[in-house]
Amino acid sequence: MPLLEIENLTVEFETRSGLFRAVDRISLTVNPREIVAIVGESGSGKSVAMLAVMGLLPKTARVTADRMTFEGRDLLKLTSSERRRIIGKDVAMIFQEPMTSLNPCFTVGFQLGESLATHLGLGRAERKRRSIELLAQVGIPEPESRLAAFPHQLSGGMSQRVMIAIAIACSPKLLIADEPTTALDVTIQAQILDLLVSLRDKTGMGLVLITHDMGVVAETSERVVVQYAGQQVEEATTRALFADPHHPYTSALLAALPERARERRLPSIPGMVPGQFDRPPGCLFAPRCDFAFEACRTTPPVRARADLGFALCHTPLVGGRPTPQNLPKGVTFAEPGKVSA
Repeated sequence: MPLLEIENLTVEFETRSGLFRAVDRISLTVNPREIVAIVGESGSGKSVAMLAVMGLLPKTARVTADRMTFEGRDLLKLTSSERRRIIGKDVAMIFQEPMTSLNPCFTVGFQLGESLATHLGLGRAERKRRSIELLAQVGIPEPESRLAAFPHQLSGGMSQRVMIAIAIACSPKLLIADEPTTALDVTIQAQILDLLVSLRDKTGMGLVLITHDMGVVAETSERVVVQYAGQQVEEATTRALFADPHHPYTSALLAALPERARERRLPSIPGMVPGQFDRPPGCLFAPRCDFAFEACRTTPPVRARADLGFALCHTPLVGGRPTPQNLPKGVTFAEPGKVSA
């Protein structure tokens, strides 16, 4: 049985000018021992979708889904007390902003011990021993003395490691890591990623990794979901996605990697992710796409099957270019961005 199953999750926020759809019918399955990466630009709905799973969105959010379950239990129908027994213990999250996620009024030791007392029922001595062990695991020097520190006394990287320690304290079955290595230097990044992978190997937990770092994706994940403007535009195994991306957005993301750049100047994707008031009627990526033609601008695309996944595109790429059999009659591409008919 999958740990997490999501079908057609939609998240909308009430604003003064109407509803804004931040997450648009995404689906995701995470199995035990599996590492799934979610990538995309800021504003693509990665964090919002996972906060919906955790039940941590504000009251202004409207969350709907055909299915959203953890180990077969419907997360949308849980009572508050039932959710509290799962969230933080079986399902945990490493938040993106450690400086605002830690409570400034309480010490590191108190915040670590709170989770251990609530979910595992540990006594004071056991909580202290386990807290020291957790801080040492995430690479914090002199862990015993850090228990008495307040969040403002820690650096950004140190706060991030405390957040990771809190998230893994109860050995969760599913861990959602939202940019877990953002504030860390390269050495500590590798250490934390190794720790998460080793925890997966020891406990069999599933891991959802939200990141902008395609290098982390390549080294750590087994499957990748690419999001754009709230939609899932591609899903594939990591190996297949890096070898032959099928959506133009995925291809553009990979082309911007320094190790893939063919010129001194790194390529970039022109334009911006559409917001509430400038969403095109067709493909949301069409205004920024080198391969867009008239149907892309007027008609929403449907999922096309790709290698062990899908691409949300009228003409999925093969080998970096649209294939002739996928193109409308009379449309050809002499060069990227130059459409002839």
